Amino acid sequence: MKYLIVGGVAAGTKAAAKIKRCDRTADVLVISKSHDISYAGCGLPYYVGGDIETREELIVNTPAAYAGLTGVEVQTGQEAIALDAAAKTVTVRSEDGSERAETYDKLVIATGASPFVPNVEGIDLPGVFCLRTPDDATAIRSYQKDASCRRAVVCGAGFIGLEVAENLLAQGLQVTVIDAMPQILPGVFDPEMADFARRQLKAAGMRVLTGTSLTGIAGTERAEGVQTATGTIPADIVVVAIGIQPNTAWLEGSGIALTKGTIDTDEFCATNLADVYAAGDCAMVRNAITGKPAWSPMGSTANIAGRALARTLTGTPTAYPGVLGTGVVRLLPTLNGGRTGLTEAAARAEGLDPASIVAVLDDKAHYYPGSSSFFIKLIADRASHRLLGVQVLGAGAVDKVVDVIVEALYSKLKVEDLDLMDFAYAPPFSTAIHPVVTAAYILENKLAGALETFTPAQYAAGEAKDYTVIDALPAPTIPGAEWVDLAKVVGELPGHAKDEKLLLVCAKGKRGYFMQNRLKAAGYTNTRVLEGGMTFNEVKVPRPAGKKLPAAEIKRLKGLGCLQDKRCDDVFNIRVITRNGKLTSAEQKTVADAAERFGSGEVTMTTRLTLEIQGVKYDNIDACIAFLQDAGLDAGGTGSKVRPVVSCKGTTCQYGLIDTFGLSEKLHQRFYVGYHGVELPHKFKIAVGGCPNMCVKPDLNDLGIVGQRVPQIDLDKCRACKVCQVVKACPMGDAQVGPDGKITIAEELCNHCGRCIGSCPFDAVSESLVGYKVYIGGRWGKKTAHGQALDKIFTTEDEVMDVVERAILFFRDEGISGERFADTLARLGFDYVQDKLLSAPIDKEAILNKNVVGGATC
Repeated sequence: MKYLIVGGVAAGTKAAAKIKRCDRTADVLVISKSHDISYAGCGLPYYVGGDIETREELIVNTPAAYAGLTGVEVQTGQEAIALDAAAKTVTVRSEDGSERAETYDKLVIATGASPFVPNVEGIDLPGVFCLRTPDDATAIRSYQKDASCRRAVVCGAGFIGLEVAENLLAQGLQVTVIDAMPQILPGVFDPEMADFARRQLKAAGMRVLTGTSLTGIAGTERAEGVQTATGTIPADIVVVAIGIQPNTAWLEGSGIALTKGTIDTDEFCATNLADVYAAGDCAMVRNAITGKPAWSPMGSTANIAGRALARTLTGTPTAYPGVLGTGVVRLLPTLNGGRTGLTEAAARAEGLDPASIVAVLDDKAHYYPGSSSFFIKLIADRASHRLLGVQVLGAGAVDKVVDVIVEALYSKLKVEDLDLMDFAYAPPFSTAIHPVVTAAYILENKLAGALETFTPAQYAAGEAKDYTVIDALPAPTIPGAEWVDLAKVVGELPGHAKDEKLLLVCAKGKRGYFMQNRLKAAGYTNTRVLEGGMTFNEVKVPRPAGKKLPAAEIKRLKGLGCLQDKRCDDVFNIRVITRNGKLTSAEQKTVADAAERFGSGEVTMTTRLTLEIQGVKYDNIDACIAFLQDAGLDAGGTGSKVRPVVSCKGTTCQYGLIDTFGLSEKLHQRFYVGYHGVELPHKFKIAVGGCPNMCVKPDLNDLGIVGQRVPQIDLDKCRACKVCQVVKACPMGDAQVGPDGKITIAEELCNHCGRCIGSCPFDAVSESLVGYKVYIGGRWGKKTAHGQALDKIFTTEDEVMDVVERAILFFRDEGISGERFADTLARLGFDYVQDKLLSAPIDKEAILNKNVVGGATC
């Protein structure tokens, strides 16, 4: 029996290997257009980001290794261009252009899919990439490095697009993601789950623009930006991840049945043509819940279907049961997402009546180090209680939640069937009652009427606007809401009628449920709990006229970069982050427009080169920030974090020794943007000075960088001139003529300004090296401290970036909440800190996973 397999990545190689194992006499031939077979396509984004270091790690098997391992013959560089099912032949074109007819007894089509590339102007410019093969990943990684890319735009907010975006962000690039749909992960998550994920991406420094279509690529010799209907987004590199399309054009005229270009198959992967089968990204399967055709271009589907098909072909009919749309994705180092089954929207589209809950639950014992939360949306049919799907976000193992529900869906379980299951538990792994079971309990309570809620989607749609918000947190937290002590709710709630509409809001939903239970017992009939509480939702309570803003709200706004004008209760100045004082003309116009629309029309500058929009009313703050963000700007610059980097104009100043703009922008992207979600013991300020004139006061910052030009004397060239030009050029007075008439420079006094270099007409003083001096532990303010310089002169930007990161990580690791870096230095000693920064090993991952409480008050 001769089996011809067309396509050699996932489904093709899996089917071929299994056929050969089941029937050692089988003649199995795999032909592949590519020279790479059996590669880790799902790992490509992580090669781009550096988690996977070498291209070789992406290759599961080379053709030779695969052939030796399985006994399957592999021919690469061979493209299938036509199928004649009646003659049982496939026309194959080799790389040299020659063609031949390859016969078969059984044919497996596993040609996969290719990226959809829109036909827009500039799409072929250098710097524009898709990501589908190892060659694509290699090209992106090389271009990013060789072109010194700082700004990336990813077109498409599906799994691949967001994985690429996360990995580019981790490389220190400024990343913008655009998608034509109104949400990220369309069809994967319901809108409220997608919006929560979008807010986390934004908080991590990623710009996300939904409802934004790609209309073209700007640039002449290379990509310089992405054009949209609302303007051009600057970009040094562009990744197009809009979608994929099945590789089935070669089957035109063959008589094979297709749906939207995808091959129709039955449960045994058979097509409408005799002895022709299909599996993987080019083939249609079935949805295991609805029974309807479904396209599942996933590596997991390809491998499972390929194996099942091989069993069928070798005498063990194995029906493929269909897919659930199961998927999992890493969106950030601290945010994973997963889903399976039907979304709520998809369930309604199928004519079902879904009920759902959004629950915020511990992912492991809350007291265990590294514990976090799962944000779970569990969906079931309202009438039958049959489970329909789940969506989950969180820092931990979201796949555990998804996989439990996968089993439940295939087994057609009801919500209640999860209640008593014996799931694994130990504090490092889970909670005593598994998070999935807790979510099931909550949904059961809702279905039974014991819990009455507003979902996040209902709340966002304004369905709770007529409700009075009750703050059910342990202490007053929600600005404008009435706080009620849960422990004291033992009967009537003073001031509230029993039929009054009350929205009970706590941190996650649990205390709200407890309060509702007590109020129902007291006869209250119109209460609702906000699912997910303050943790999941953006809760806003209208402020009654004349009522002052609470201190907690003023503090929250300060954390967003909105500083209260002390002359007024509800007027704020919004701090706009610049790149070390640099803005484009378009960005300047945006700031000016924001000041006109939302503020007093005035814009001021801060000492740290940010801008402040003056006179913004409290009710206009959200609109103003959203307006700025739509243009790629943002507010901020406060809190116990890396603050905006400042630099002098050393790039253009006559005394400047280094490219201060270039270095400071790299620092801004990597540490202000890249470390935006990293809490430190206190604020951490960085300044870059172009020369030892110290105009920007680098030594009065937590970390300061100063350009250096170190002189070197060649006494053989010194003529002992009566009037030494080197002495005249030295502004510090440390260049002197010695007793022998020769020039000397006191090393302990020289500040390496470099002005003496080249001043001698006989070249007695030349340049030894150009580099950077790094000061640590400086501080302005009430307790001024001058930073101390590290002993080493750093000679490359990479060295500087490394020591800055080590300093930030050291401060996070060994600093005490509330102390500045200067205090840490004084407490531990300069020599100890210097050794840590220059030579000691450092565990970045462990330090970033620590729980640190910031102590900054401004």
